[in-house]
Amino acid sequence: MDVVPRPTSRNELVHLAAKRFEELCALCDSMSGHERSVSFDFSGEVNRKETHWQRDKNLRDILVHLHEWHQLLLTWVGDNRNGRSRPFLPAPHNWRTYGKLNEQFWRRHQSTSLVESNRLVRSSHEQVMDLISSFSSFSDAELFEKGRFDWTGTTTLGSYCTSATSSHYDWAMKKIRVHLRKLRSTTGR
Repeated sequence: MDVVPRPTSRNELVHLAAKRFEELCALCDSMSGHERSVSFDFSGEVNRKETHWQRDKNLRDILVHLHEWHQLLLTWVGDNRNGRSRPFLPAPHNWRTYGKLNEQFWRRHQSTSLVESNRLVRSSHEQVMDLISSFSSFSDAELFEKGRFDWTGTTTLGSYCTSATSSHYDWAMKKIRVHLRKLRSTTGR
C-alpha cells in the first residue's frame, strides 16, 4: 500500500476513497473462510495499546465499525446541509468520549452476520461516495479550507470525508493484515 498525502481536492478525495475501499475489499476477498471467521488474537501485541485492538474481535466488527462511521458522516452532512444544525458526534458524545460511541456500535452489531456486515459497509460506502459526488457545487476551497462552514468547526468538510473513508480504510486494512500475519505464522501459510 503506497503512502499518499491526505487529499486536498474533491478529485483526490474521490480517487483515494475509491482506491482504498477497493483495496480493503480485495484484502477481505482474499481471506479464506477460516481467516474471515476466526476470532482476532492480538494478545502479545505489546505495541498495540489502543482500545480498538481489544474491542474488535473479528472481521465483522471492523466492517460494521466502518459502516457506522459512514452513517455518522451521512447524517451529519445531510442534517447540516438541510439547516438542522448538529455536531458530528451524537450527544452525549464528544471527541474525548467517542470511544464509548464505538463501544455502542460494537454492541449493536454483535448479532449482525459477516455477510450482512459486508453488505452494510459496501452499501454505506456507495452512499458516502454519492454524497461526496453531490459536493460538485462546492469548490476545493470550500471542501478543504477551514472556516468555510460553521458546522465543521476547526476542521474541513473534506477532512471529515477523508477520515470516514480512506483513512478509516487504511486503519481497517492495517488491523486485518496484523490478524492475517499472526494467523498465518501459526498455520504456516
